[in-house]
Amino acid sequence: MTGETVFGKILLGEIPSDEVFSDDKCLAFRDIQPQAPIHILVIPRKPLKSLLEAQQEDKELLGHLLLVAKKVARNEGLTSWRTVINTGESSGQTVFHLHLHVIGGHELGWPP
Repeated sequence: MTGETVFGKILLGEIPSDEVFSDDKCLAFRDIQPQAPIHILVIPRKPLKSLLEAQQEDKELLGHLLLVAKKVARNEGLTSWRTVINTGESSGQTVFHLHLHVIGGHELGWPP
């Protein structure tokens, strides 16, 4: 399944990305359609379509993704940011490979 989505193709090196962090569990890169001055996506290397597919065995990976989101936010100089996970089409998920949005760089209102 890894190469079935644009994020899978990025993980395989078939599509370039503006990488900001990489390790054996995940990759973080700048969103090509940013919704704020800083908009980074954090994706697991494990091919999970969404949070709905995550299992108990993924708890370490999910925690790692959140800590990487914090790390990239801090590396970008953010002291305040939003972390978003869209789950399912009606929530706004358009790429069916689990991903976290790290969004910041200006004041963010609520609702988004």
